[in-house]
Amino acid sequence: MGVRGLQGFVGSSCPHICTVVNFKDLAEQHRSRHPGGTPTIVVDAMCCLRYWYTPDSWICGGQWREYFSALREFVKTFTAVGIKLIFFFDGMVEQNKRDEWVKRRLKNNREIARIFHYIKSNKEQPGRNMFFIPSGLAVFTRFALKTLGQETRCSLQEADYEVASYGLQNDCLGILGEDTDYLIYDTCPYFSISELCLDSLDTVMLCREKLCQSLGLGLSDLPLLACLLGNDVIPEGMFESFRYKCLSSYTSVRENFDKKGNIILAVADHIAKVRRLHQGEKKLEEILPLGTNKALFYKGVASYLLPGQRSPWFFQKPEGVITLDKPVVSMISGPESHWEVPMCTDPESKQEVPMYPESGRDVPVCTDPESGQDVPVCTDPESGRDVPVCTDPESGRDVPVCTDPESGQDVPMCTDPESGRDVPVCTDPESGQEISLSSDPEFKQEVPMCMRSESKQKLPVGTNPEFNPEAPMFTNPEIKQEDTINTGPEMKQQVTMVSDPEILQVARAHHVQAESYLVYNILSSGEVECSNSLEDELDQALPSQAFVYRPVRQRVYSLLLGGGGGDTSACPTVKEWFVYSGNPLRHPDLVRPLQMNIPGGTPSLKLLWLSQEPGVQARRLDTLLACFDLSSSREELQAVGSPFEALCCLLIYLFVQVDTLCLEDLHAFIAQALCLQGKPTVQLVDLELDHVDPRAVQLGSLLVRGLTTLVLVNSACGFPWKTADFMPWNLFDGKLFHQKYLQSEKGCTVEVLVEQNRSRLTKFQALKSAVCRACVKENRPISSRRHWRPHHSGRWGRQESSSHRTSSGHSRSGQGQHWRDQGPGKRSGVCLTPALDIGCVFT
Repeated sequence: MGVRGLQGFVGSSCPHICTVVNFKDLAEQHRSRHPGGTPTIVVDAMCCLRYWYTPDSWICGGQWREYFSALREFVKTFTAVGIKLIFFFDGMVEQNKRDEWVKRRLKNNREIARIFHYIKSNKEQPGRNMFFIPSGLAVFTRFALKTLGQETRCSLQEADYEVASYGLQNDCLGILGEDTDYLIYDTCPYFSISELCLDSLDTVMLCREKLCQSLGLGLSDLPLLACLLGNDVIPEGMFESFRYKCLSSYTSVRENFDKKGNIILAVADHIAKVRRLHQGEKKLEEILPLGTNKALFYKGVASYLLPGQRSPWFFQKPEGVITLDKPVVSMISGPESHWEVPMCTDPESKQEVPMYPESGRDVPVCTDPESGQDVPVCTDPESGRDVPVCTDPESGRDVPVCTDPESGQDVPMCTDPESGRDVPVCTDPESGQEISLSSDPEFKQEVPMCMRSESKQKLPVGTNPEFNPEAPMFTNPEIKQEDTINTGPEMKQQVTMVSDPEILQVARAHHVQAESYLVYNILSSGEVECSNSLEDELDQALPSQAFVYRPVRQRVYSLLLGGGGGDTSACPTVKEWFVYSGNPLRHPDLVRPLQMNIPGGTPSLKLLWLSQEPGVQARRLDTLLACFDLSSSREELQAVGSPFEALCCLLIYLFVQVDTLCLEDLHAFIAQALCLQGKPTVQLVDLELDHVDPRAVQLGSLLVRGLTTLVLVNSACGFPWKTADFMPWNLFDGKLFHQKYLQSEKGCTVEVLVEQNRSRLTKFQALKSAVCRACVKENRPISSRRHWRPHHSGRWGRQESSSHRTSSGHSRSGQGQHWRDQGPGKRSGVCLTPALDIGCVFT
């Protein structure tokens, strides 16, 4: 995270950059300088999660009651000295940082494998040196902070940029986080969360001005240094040879510094020499070995420039011309876009051609001789000639076009994943969908290779009734207040999954206010991701949560993108970046929406989210149950009532979907939820386990991921249930579940599981009865593991239930696919087998 090697350099080679400060003293100084103002700290919440999670136990699924108490104490401590906190969370992964995201997820996979190996060998939790944050921690921390009355936001781009921008524009006291990027941004002071002592409010301030003094650079040089060293945008290896070249010619190597420290000094020295010698007049790529990485490099440097800031390395010339290299890059206004479009000089013709940045790259354009309009072009790697391109509305990427010799019209091209060659795309005259053509070697003719569709229907978006719908929306300092209602220019440039700007604007507001989960990502980009869970890749009897909850997500996609009526034929696919065993994450899984079965038909989002008519709440609940395909279980769930209705819905879905779950598992899930209600936090802290069981570890993680899925479904359906009813600190405790699991496996009676409490015993029987009756309706009787035949407890679990649901995903044919049939398999082509349609297109 941040600039490669900079954290170690600061800690070991330049300790004077770090200054111990006290937040209470800083707040008093701020108030004296700004009478009437409130000292505010912007918190990069994603950096702070592992420091906030202070409970000793982390392996069992999370000590959520303890964690909530720790957050409350954190907020209380700052509030007591008059400091306001505002928390920012990552709302999405930017495309230029996807590779880094994947790299970290794969690294996490290796760490998780070591964790499970340790558990199996030692039957205990590993030490803190192997700490891995519990599943769902980021999602539920948002809701915990909102419950504590804190201002909480989800970003619309990389969170560190929004944090730095907010801190600068609002004259904040500082930024609290753990990311060396905050040493690079020219913004308010940066404080370390890892060095924070909550009792005294002492921490360390990392001074970027002192860093510049140590390196002989100016503040405006730091973005250049960060990109040459490597960061989340620029791969570390891109300029490796350049760094070593700097080191070999560096004459002030310090023996007391390590190699990485001397490399940073050498690169900084090179930058300082260039600035002194050329004073902004030398062409940058003649000074630095940019090569083919020029566009990415400039993008990396620009990513540190906050609103209103400029870089001296983008040399400003009169008349709005910016010289980056011999080809001149000037800025012109793009038609209807309110963007400045750079111009570059064609090296062959010596004429200026504009470059459009929609795809995240500099794309030259030429003039269409017939229309007179500018058309983007790219270079054909085979012919070396410029060919026109168009923008793919789904991916946002530039797609080359060719000329149909018969019609004389331009035809878009796409890349054949097997051959790597560009192939033309045609339109299906019946569906209106684009179908790319590939030459079939068997029939020697062009045949459809992949399918893409795009919904043009409008989808309304509503509000969460648990939050005040009349409350003002979050106001971006750069956007006028009225722009929070009407779509601003930046929204018009985005290629989205729906076309109604009002829908996107309202969904965006709820996303920013951290009231929903993944809904805006689905509506705006059709791309979602989920990080690692504590799953044992060697235990094939339990599925990955990515597969278990995929049918639910598919129905949510149908609800959000289908335009009402339940027809999924026109729904676009959704890109899923979900971590599971065997997934190399080279491409997203392209997942088709799954048709819903709702009594009375699928309601529109306008009805679900905006209507106040009588009976709408019942329609919302019908839709939520249909997302889990549990419409037949409504009677059992309503009999349970709050606060266990949501938990029982999740348990019914889990036991229907996963046939290796048994009665002992159900007993453990229900008993821990009931016992949690009467236990103070201190009692949960003192709870000790006989040993740690790897299967129980995975079950705890699986349930918590189910709770995050409930957050998604509830927000998509108009909030039929109170959010508090499925917050983990009200329903789940990892150690308590683990204790009940071990007791249940030993054969302890139900009375022992509920700790000899009569009222709990009565409630236990009611919850168990509701879940078991609902599962029987789904042709899934739940039996004790002791009644299974020996070979049924192995890899494939209960064979008799599995054989029934293998082709359908559960008891009703055609409504999704069972988790065993959703493995990675072949990651190309389209799955169209009628009996085994998993609703997933693999790339």
